[in-house]
Amino acid sequence: MPMCKSKMAIDAVLPTSTPRTSRTPRSSKSRPTSTTFVSASSSLSTDPSTSNTTGSALYTSTTSATSSSHTSLSGLRHSLPENPHIYDYSELCSATNNFLSKTYTSASSTRSWRCTLRGKDVLVFQRKFRRSIDMPHLRQLLSVICRSHHGSIIKLLGASVSGVHIFLVYDFVDGANLSDCLRNPRNRSFTVLSTWISRMQIATDLAHGLDYIHHKTGLNMRLVHNHIKSSSIVVTEPSFNAKICHFGAAQLCGEIDEDQGEEDRATGSSASYKAEIQEVSEEEDSKKKSISKLKRSDSRKLQFEGVRGYMSPEFQSTGIPTQKSDVYAFGIVILELLTGEEPFKFKYDKGDYVRTSVIDTARMAIEGGGSGGGDGDDGKGMEGRLRRWVDIKLRDSFPVEVVEKLTRLALDCVHVDPDERPNMGRVAGKISKLYLDSRIWSDSVRMPANISVSLAPR
Repeated sequence: MPMCKSKMAIDAVLPTSTPRTSRTPRSSKSRPTSTTFVSASSSLSTDPSTSNTTGSALYTSTTSATSSSHTSLSGLRHSLPENPHIYDYSELCSATNNFLSKTYTSASSTRSWRCTLRGKDVLVFQRKFRRSIDMPHLRQLLSVICRSHHGSIIKLLGASVSGVHIFLVYDFVDGANLSDCLRNPRNRSFTVLSTWISRMQIATDLAHGLDYIHHKTGLNMRLVHNHIKSSSIVVTEPSFNAKICHFGAAQLCGEIDEDQGEEDRATGSSASYKAEIQEVSEEEDSKKKSISKLKRSDSRKLQFEGVRGYMSPEFQSTGIPTQKSDVYAFGIVILELLTGEEPFKFKYDKGDYVRTSVIDTARMAIEGGGSGGGDGDDGKGMEGRLRRWVDIKLRDSFPVEVVEKLTRLALDCVHVDPDERPNMGRVAGKISKLYLDSRIWSDSVRMPANISVSLAPR
C-alpha cells in the first residue's frame, strides 16, 4: 500500500507524455479551432525558440487588451457625471477677472462668463435667488441634480453663492443657440438649418431631453425646467444635435416651491387659472383690480421669471411653473423650427402695429381661414397653406404629411387648458416616429451617389 502511494506521487510529479497518434484526428472542417490549438501546443513542446516567441505574442496581446480595457474604462469614467463642486467665490473672481471679463453671450438676459475652472472649460451663469435657501439644503439639491446625465442636456458641474446671487457652473459646449441658427443676425436669408432632417434632429433631441428631465432622471423629485426657449438651446456641429441649457436652475434658484408637489402645483395652477377666467367672464372690473393688486404686491412668491412668448396662460396669471408650462414652451419652440419666426411678430398695418403669433398662423395653416379659404378646403388647399407657412429657407423641400402631424402636435402642446396638453413622454414618442418618417423621405429624395455621367459620343 505505501508502494502504491509513492508510485502515484511519482506519477503526479513527473507525468509522461503519451503520443496521440493512435487516436483518429478530427476533420478540420468540423473543428478548425481545435486543430489549431493542438498544432500550437506541439510547436511549443518541440521548439524552445518558437515557444518563447509565441509566449511573448500572447503576453503582448494580453497587455494590449488590458490597456484597451483601461482606455474604455477611462472614457466611461469621463462620460459619467462627477460629484458636484461648491466653488469658492474667490475662485470664480480669479477665473473671470473679478467678473470684468467680457460676457459670453448677449442673447439671454442672464449674465454669463466663459472661463477655466479646475482645468475645465466652463460657462458661469449669474442668477438671483427667488427664495432664501440655506447652504445644507443647497448642497443636497446640488448633489441630487448633478446625478442626472443625458446627451441632450448640458451638464451642471457645481455652484457658488455670494449674497443674493448664485453662480451656476456648466460644462462649456461649443455651438450656437437655436435662435441665431434660425434667424441669422448677420444675414436673415441664410440659415445653417437649411434641411428638413436637421430640424427634425433638433426637435427629437429636445423632446427626449425634456422627457428625461420630467420623468426619467430616477430621482425622488419631479423636475421642472422653466427656461425652455430657443435662445437656451445650443446646436452643435456637425450633426446639428441640440443640447438644453440651464438645467436645474429653477430648483437651485428657488423658482419652484418644493413644499408643494408637482401634482399639487399643476392642480393649483390650473384651478386658479380657470377660476380667474370665470371671474373675468363674470366681471371685467375685478380683473383690473386683481392685476393692479398683483403689480403692487411685493411678496416674493409672486415674483417670477419668464420670457415673452414662451409663458403659458396659467403661468402668466399664477407665476407657478409646472411641467405643463414646459410643454407649452416646447410647443412654441417646435413652431419656431417650422416657421423660422419669433413667437411674436409685429406688422405695421393701416397706421397701427398688429401683433401676430406663431400659434395664430399655425392654426390658420391647419384649419384655414382668412384669404386662404375656409374650413372646407381640401387636402391640396391645406398643403398649399402649409407650404406658404413653413420657413422659406427650407426651399420647399420637406414632407407635407410630417409637417402637418408635427404642427398638430405642437398646437396640442400650446393648448390653453393645461390639462389638455400631452406629457413629454407621449410627445417624444410621436416625434421619434416623425423623425423616422422624415429619414425615409430624405433617403427617397436623395440624389444617388454611385452614378457616372459620360458626355462623350457613342
